Amino acid sequence: MGDAERPVDWAEGEWWNEPVRVENGPAGELLVQPAEGSDLWRHTSYGFVHDDAPALLAPLPAGEAMEVTFVLDYGEQFDQAGVLVRVDDRNWVKAGVEVSDGEPQVGAVVTREVSDWSVSGVPRWAGREVTVRVSRDGDALTVRARADDEPWRLVRLAPLAPDAVATAGPYCCSPTRAGLRIRFTGWRRGLADAALHPEE
Repeated sequence: MGDAERPVDWAEGEWWNEPVRVENGPAGELLVQPAEGSDLWRHTSYGFVHDDAPALLAPLPAGEAMEVTFVLDYGEQFDQAGVLVRVDDRNWVKAGVEVSDGEPQVGAVVTREVSDWSVSGVPRWAGREVTVRVSRDGDALTVRARADDEPWRLVRLAPLAPDAVATAGPYCCSPTRAGLRIRFTGWRRGLADAALHPEE
């Protein structure tokens, strides 16, 4: 893994789509309430375009990594939180934990004109702190995630042009209900991972 130890202050980011409510918690966390019906998706299978999830974004240049930590204490269909990496409205990656079919699923949506989606069930992550890490190196964005201090698991390897101007940071959305509140507990950045696989 690369070095992703420098904390990012919440004030360093700029909101892309303002949340319904945002406030600082007593321990330095950021509490964010997305709007009912907010989502990020383009076309595939569902036939709609949503581009209105709140995200707190800062530059993510090539050669850097970013981590976002949040508490997985939500449980309604399609509730979600994690990291958004955004180039423009047709090119972006969201990665995190989304509730789908009754359980938390770690996954990613990679959008290049149209969206795709991959998920893997993580029921044992419920109630814990989850960290999602995106690492940008060469022509690739590597997505990893873990609960607490467990070993990282690879979530996705996605293309991202080396010359693309990208921003990234914590996002959340609530496609099916009102009242979701996400507790983000950390935001860090540093150098991109040196290798895709640990043994390299």
